[in-house]
Amino acid sequence: MLLDDKELQTLEPKASRDIELTRFVPNGRVSHLWYDRPYYLGPGADDATYFAFVEALRSQNREGIARWVMRKKAYVGALRVNGDYLSLITLKHAEEVLSEHELPAPHARGLTEKELKMAEELVRALEGAFDPKEFRDEYRDRVLELIQAKSKGKRPTLHAVKSKRATASLAASRSTSSIVPSNGPASCGSPDSTSPVASISNSPSIVRNVPMGS
Repeated sequence: MLLDDKELQTLEPKASRDIELTRFVPNGRVSHLWYDRPYYLGPGADDATYFAFVEALRSQNREGIARWVMRKKAYVGALRVNGDYLSLITLKHAEEVLSEHELPAPHARGLTEKELKMAEELVRALEGAFDPKEFRDEYRDRVLELIQAKSKGKRPTLHAVKSKRATASLAASRSTSSIVPSNGPASCGSPDSTSPVASISNSPSIVRNVPMGS
């Protein structure tokens, strides 16, 4: 069955610059498994309305569920307070997220005290603060370093990247564990270094969309 461009165009969502908030739910009701890509929403001409809305969401411990159209595609997102500003996180669609009820049932055998102790020791051994600066795109860094060197007329020696070795205790733990993707085709992303910005209108129920980047 073939569909022509005109037929497909009739199915496209109606273009709009508005982001409509449809409801408010308790913070944490939307699992991180549904998160796709985050954006910052900045204040517009009416700063007072924007920051009053931020405080209302914070004090009531709520986040909004939003819908909007961008580049001929309909999106659903979670509007959350992030520090003193608003952030909008695009959400995956229902068919893209695997429910925990679809996972294999856990074994009926109970855990022994030794197994629990080993797991607790692993957690304590790797406990530490989260520093986002430690998690860089190392491939991108190497490419930029290569470009910079070649632009200066240098011929750098390229070395194969060595994989980082896990600690013995973590490696042992991995041998008895399995990882199941939470969604269909796996895709991992991170916020852009320059976050897109949108502004909120005078009405707290509508967020005006400013170009959000690619």
